[in-house]
Amino acid sequence: MRIRALLISVGLLAAATVQVSGAAAQAAAGPVLSVDASASRHAISPYVYGMNFADAALARDLRLPVHRWGGNATTRYDFRNDTSNRAADWYFENIPNDNTDPSTLPDGSDSDEFVDQNVATGADTILTLPLIGWAPKARAKACGFSVAKYGPQQSTDPWQPDCGNGKKPDGTNITGNDPHDTSAEITPAYVTDWINHLKSRYGAANSGGVRFYNLDNEPDLWFSTHRDVRPEGLGYDELRDRTYAYGAAVKAADPGAKTLGPVGWGLNSLIYSGLDQDVCGRTGCWSNPPDKAAHGGQDLGAWYLDQMKAYESAHGTRILDYFDNHIYPQQSGVLGDNVDAATQALRLRSTRQLWDPTYVDESWINTPVQFIPRMKNLVAQHYPGTKVAITEYNWGAFGHINGALAQADVLGIFGREGLDLATLWTAPTTAQPVAYAFRMFRNYDGAGGAFGETSVKATSADQDKLAVYAAERAADQALTLVVVNKSGGELTSDVALTGRAGTAQVYRYSDADLTTIQHGANLTVSASGFTGTFPANSITTIVVPKGTTTSPSPSPSPSPSPSPSPSPSPSPSPSPSPSPSASCTVAYTIVNQWQGGFQAGVKIVNTGASAVNGWHLDWTYANGQKVTQSWNSSYNQSGANVSVVNVNWNASLPAKGGSAEFGFLASRTGTANDVPAQFKLNGATCVKV
Repeated sequence: MRIRALLISVGLLAAATVQVSGAAAQAAAGPVLSVDASASRHAISPYVYGMNFADAALARDLRLPVHRWGGNATTRYDFRNDTSNRAADWYFENIPNDNTDPSTLPDGSDSDEFVDQNVATGADTILTLPLIGWAPKARAKACGFSVAKYGPQQSTDPWQPDCGNGKKPDGTNITGNDPHDTSAEITPAYVTDWINHLKSRYGAANSGGVRFYNLDNEPDLWFSTHRDVRPEGLGYDELRDRTYAYGAAVKAADPGAKTLGPVGWGLNSLIYSGLDQDVCGRTGCWSNPPDKAAHGGQDLGAWYLDQMKAYESAHGTRILDYFDNHIYPQQSGVLGDNVDAATQALRLRSTRQLWDPTYVDESWINTPVQFIPRMKNLVAQHYPGTKVAITEYNWGAFGHINGALAQADVLGIFGREGLDLATLWTAPTTAQPVAYAFRMFRNYDGAGGAFGETSVKATSADQDKLAVYAAERAADQALTLVVVNKSGGELTSDVALTGRAGTAQVYRYSDADLTTIQHGANLTVSASGFTGTFPANSITTIVVPKGTTTSPSPSPSPSPSPSPSPSPSPSPSPSPSPSPSASCTVAYTIVNQWQGGFQAGVKIVNTGASAVNGWHLDWTYANGQKVTQSWNSSYNQSGANVSVVNVNWNASLPAKGGSAEFGFLASRTGTANDVPAQFKLNGATCVKV
């Protein structure tokens, strides 16, 4: 195995040297790209473009949709004294946050200022709530492992030499320390107090307040990161019980708030409890982990979702809204600033672990990961209706074009694969290439130009050379494409488009100039598509206007790529055309249904001559259906009557074709699940299509 691994790494190095050496003398033929705006349509959650700890300027620039307060230091943070314990990251120290007037606390704490920024920039907030049961005992510096109290240690804080790393000079852990050296016990009442404080400043979650709460941060690693107060791993049962207690406290304090858990550190968090990771990490019991064996051999992720579903069944309250797990690439050198040729190639390949069943993870994992489908399948099997989140991820090389290429690929994958929320750990600076990767989706023209909100089918004949992602934009129904050239050489490819023609705008970011996005020459898009040249190491955003919808010509395309089907696509509905007096159409689609529930999607189109600014869509159910959760909207239901209201990013429906899409989950009591007979947009009856 060692010889085989060495041969593989040598081969990768040779290939990667070509890949990153610069543009070829002339463009080579690239893989065929295909985009079909009528196929594989589903909403892209705006929350996949989130970050941790972005500065206000970047948040405004990107119109950052969600912003997370997370990390190890938030597991032990006390809003009342504005102090956090930095855990194993920095000598297990209590460090008060800078505050010009501590006498006003809890008002004006660091967490308040974080929410203040989000209110100012329009981002929704994710705050991490401690479930560990401990918080800093006072607004003062303190050491978890005092040298004076526990003896000489392997390493000490150069600025606070009495604070050690909790390891004896021989590298073994100090045990038997007193958690009260830094911390005091807390209960779910702490969460209640904090949420009440936040509501008093910002309102409830459904009224502009804090929308999301992480149920701690990587609790399966507490035995390592917070071992001064939690030296043993967290088992199945205690994770469940703490989630029940603290999740219920969140919902009681603010019923509209959304919770995310269990916030594990990586793939192992879906399989093993913290207790098994602790024990087996020391004893090598991975083939038969004792905590897992005591729970019927069921992986932790599946068991956890079963327990959350059981709570809702018993209490009528959903205390888990998002199944949240972190992912950091485990391939050697990818996470970090390494940009040698082999690592650049590996970084770009490794994004496939997010989705590809054929990609064997090139790390100790050594098996296909399929992280997003894996999590979505767990939800579908064990707690349908739960959304899926990744509140920490990082593909490295923030300051290099290679990191930007990987980040753009990741954002495209998130949208295509239907992830519900993601926040990058941590935010880049405004000038770093990874920030430009976000701009290519969120603000490619400096004027708010963005990738569309409805994902459509986009395929590449060779994803490792050219990755392509496509979406339709609600405001103007433009088709937006993002093409990532990962090959290291300039490539010319045929791009087949179904049903689009017109003049497309082109925006590009590449290593030719890492300080700006270039507005390139326009492209002419014919009924069969176009031929595009994509520079080496580049991200290209192409905006094809709605224009004239056309059917491909039945004659063969002169390009070497196969022509699209010559026959026009069938009408999506046999319904008659809207009458001239109609001002809107509504398409209501049942995406999936099961005993006791279903998922549906709705598309509203404003066909009138005047724009709609702010909307509500109303209908009445006939079979006892009840909406339980929505996205890209908020809702209210009274009896059979449902009213769905826009959110801030889809409030505007431009005249003559402006549209918005939202989805929801609902329960049902019988077998019938009829589409509502009538829909009204702001009181006016729409035509069903």
